[in-house]
Amino acid sequence: MASFNRVVLMGNLTRDIELRYLPSGMAVAEFGLAVNDRRKTSDGQWVDDPSFFDITLFGRTAEVASEYLSKGSPVLIEGRLKQDTWEKDGQKRSKVKVIGERMQMVGAKGGGNGGGGGGGAPARQSNPNSQGNNNQQSRPPAQQPARDAQPTGDGPGYDEPDIPF
Repeated sequence: MASFNRVVLMGNLTRDIELRYLPSGMAVAEFGLAVNDRRKTSDGQWVDDPSFFDITLFGRTAEVASEYLSKGSPVLIEGRLKQDTWEKDGQKRSKVKVIGERMQMVGAKGGGNGGGGGGGAPARQSNPNSQGNNNQQSRPPAQQPARDAQPTGDGPGYDEPDIPF
């Protein structure tokens, strides 16, 4: 029988990231994530029903998360579920956590919660040829400058250590 183990969560960090390194040099980041489920009660009031998850990231993703995220930062995590089991005081215990395989920072770049890294359109510049008509200022320019091609393989640009992704 086939199996499938994927989870996608978007929420806010409940604590600052704990970054450590394995003896092999691999980075490991651990943090908590709160995901709110908003629902309406029988009397018509909206209530938030939070769920809390332990997230573990590895490698460069862990380092980037540690550098750019902090408590309260919004983030989207895609990964898989893993059950840890251990014994404490003679009793077997277990816990399900998320092993993050992909992370996307959410929110405005340079914005409040340290989330940064979000997307969005670049700010538009006003049209110097407009004559005070606001409608013309909100229109995109008629011609966009050609963009340089992005590298798509093992060529130059992929080994740049300062790029956080």
